[in-house]
Amino acid sequence: MYSIEKFYSAVEAGKHICVGLDADIEKIPSHLTKSDDPIFLFNKEIIDATRSNVAAYKLNFAFYEANGIEGLTSLKKTIDYIGDKIFIIGDAKRGDIGSTSAMYAKSVFDYFKCDAVTLHPYMGYDSVQPFLEYNDKLNFILALTSNKSASDFESLTLSSNEKLYQKVIEKVHQWNKQFGNCGIVFGATQLTQLQENINLVKGLPMLLPGVGAQGGSLEDVVTLFNKHRFSSYLINASRSIIYSSDGVQFAESAADELDRLNKAIAKISE
Repeated sequence: MYSIEKFYSAVEAGKHICVGLDADIEKIPSHLTKSDDPIFLFNKEIIDATRSNVAAYKLNFAFYEANGIEGLTSLKKTIDYIGDKIFIIGDAKRGDIGSTSAMYAKSVFDYFKCDAVTLHPYMGYDSVQPFLEYNDKLNFILALTSNKSASDFESLTLSSNEKLYQKVIEKVHQWNKQFGNCGIVFGATQLTQLQENINLVKGLPMLLPGVGAQGGSLEDVVTLFNKHRFSSYLINASRSIIYSSDGVQFAESAADELDRLNKAIAKISE
């Protein structure tokens, strides 16, 4: 199954929750730290408990790169353990000059075997093109993010009276017409902007961070999408799921939180 097919297979089955495996050695349950690879063990137990009900997993590369070679080993082991049935997002936020992006794309897609990547578009087309040329992969390009400082640049008004993030979305639509493998990142905390731009963003797969610990409303986002009959979205939840408990039963607690979110989406969608 192609990577993009895995995405659509999940969302068409009504699965929309992406579990962010942003494992931090300082936050995982203490009883795991005695193992040879506590980060992988933590991820493994979360995966075992959630894989039957999850839409996707997202791995933020920074949480693994911070631990050097050992962290990258944990990252690779985690991706290999997830396997080829579930959609995997490499949250690497790449985007550089063409030759450098080609190497980044080779790393994320060929070595780590991710199904998708996050990209920032602010160096223009040639910084994302090497990723787009992997036509079986999905590329989530940052439009309007969930962090408080998104307004510093992403919401700037251009001479055309467009916001910068709106121009990004227009460009992504253009790239998607050529490659057919583009999506966007739009923060769930930016509900007003999402409401105002829903017709602009429709037609592109969406990754929405910001629900849970960052304060985004699952109910509001899902209600909006249902109103507009839009289903090609993933809502990422990281800390609220994987750190829902720091006890021995942490994985079961994570599975319970995922189940709660899935049931909430199903109820809203009735």
